[in-house]
Amino acid sequence: MIVATLVLLALTAVAATVPAGTGIRRWLPTVAVSSLLAAAAILATVAGPAYGLGHAIGVVLSVVAAALGGTAMVPTVFRVARRQSDSTGDDPVEPLRGGLTIGILERVAVAVSILAGWPEGIAIVLAVKGLARYPELRESHASEQFIIGTFASVLWALAAAGVGTALFN
Repeated sequence: MIVATLVLLALTAVAATVPAGTGIRRWLPTVAVSSLLAAAAILATVAGPAYGLGHAIGVVLSVVAAALGGTAMVPTVFRVARRQSDSTGDDPVEPLRGGLTIGILERVAVAVSILAGWPEGIAIVLAVKGLARYPELRESHASEQFIIGTFASVLWALAAAGVGTALFN
């Protein structure tokens, strides 16, 4: 069961790298990544604790799944939010500069904080991100993008780190 959980975590990371298509295929990476992580979570709770190499691989794969999985999840959340705002006639907005890189680093830091048993690290990550983005947040669309992107990113990282934590308890 532990090996199956590790395989599902690895597949979660790989599925996140599949480029989104158009139309219904645009949702495929998000559905695949979410389904694989959910299956890994179920198996992790049933499998029992991992020791030794399984433990180390579980930590690494949880962090990689957190980092890469968000690259499929966060844009989907933005599409949903944009679809809701399109009904008001708002123009689509450009993403915040460096958002992809910042998001990956944010998810890695959040996942590592959780797996290390130091959830206070999340507050530090979010404070640093907020201070760094503060000048950009004065634009009308930027604050909404910041909040939506941060919540989606952190929630995904918590879910992936939760699977890793389930493997160790």
